Amino acid sequence: MPIRGVLFDVDDTLFDYTHSEETGILAHLRDLGLLARFPTPQAALALWRGVMEHQYARYLAREVTFRGQQLERTRQFLAHLGQDGAEHLTDEQAADWFAGYAAHRDAAWTAFPDAEPALRRLAPHYRLGIVSNSDTDHQLRKLRAIGLLEHLGDVIVCSDQHGEAKPAPGIFHAACTALGLPPHEVAYVGDNYALDAEGAHAAGLQAFWLDRAATPTPAAEGIHVIHTLHALAQALATPAPAAPENEPPPRPRDHPAAPTSADEPDRPLHGTPAPR
Repeated sequence: MPIRGVLFDVDDTLFDYTHSEETGILAHLRDLGLLARFPTPQAALALWRGVMEHQYARYLAREVTFRGQQLERTRQFLAHLGQDGAEHLTDEQAADWFAGYAAHRDAAWTAFPDAEPALRRLAPHYRLGIVSNSDTDHQLRKLRAIGLLEHLGDVIVCSDQHGEAKPAPGIFHAACTALGLPPHEVAYVGDNYALDAEGAHAAGLQAFWLDRAATPTPAAEGIHVIHTLHALAQALATPAPAAPENEPPPRPRDHPAAPTSADEPDRPLHGTPAPR
């Protein structure tokens, strides 16, 4: 059965999140005179990412809002840094601090060089869309800013509106339903092995792991591996296995399952959480 639709992860798949995060936090700390408190810039970045992973997992589990995780990241990071009163910052104070980071981060927003050419090549032949563990408005603003939104159509399924996060099958099925295609006719492309590749494969989609680092560990059977989006068009043209006889139908979007935490920053080989 040919592939007729392609869904993408956003962060560190189409968009270079890792670069923008690193640029943003190091520039912000430098402006505030805080970077000198760390032995190396890498130590500052590691602390910021560790705090982000913890608070973003809470957001995906619906313990805090998208804005709330930003405020808690600020308080927790500054508390680790030993700043007096950090844990008791008002929402306005924490938001102002985070806005300084976000200004530097957003100025560094950029798509990977292979993203726009790949989408432009695929758009005439496939139904395209997004599945992301993030906030819909935030991802729309990001995709518009980096010039990719025009290639992706109207199917933007994010965990904030859907009610569950990758790797839960329901969020993949909701996007397939929005495309008007059964899961086995849809490819999913993402950089996070556990959330994207294994999650999509378990949900019955054709899973494509974007392993830009060309790691030596092999993928499981049934998971396709590409190292650049330039290779995607050819990989999609390779015949896919037939659909299972008793494939479950996609779950409607208005009946979400319990939320699951997960999705992206700089992570180990086969995945860990992270945001935006």
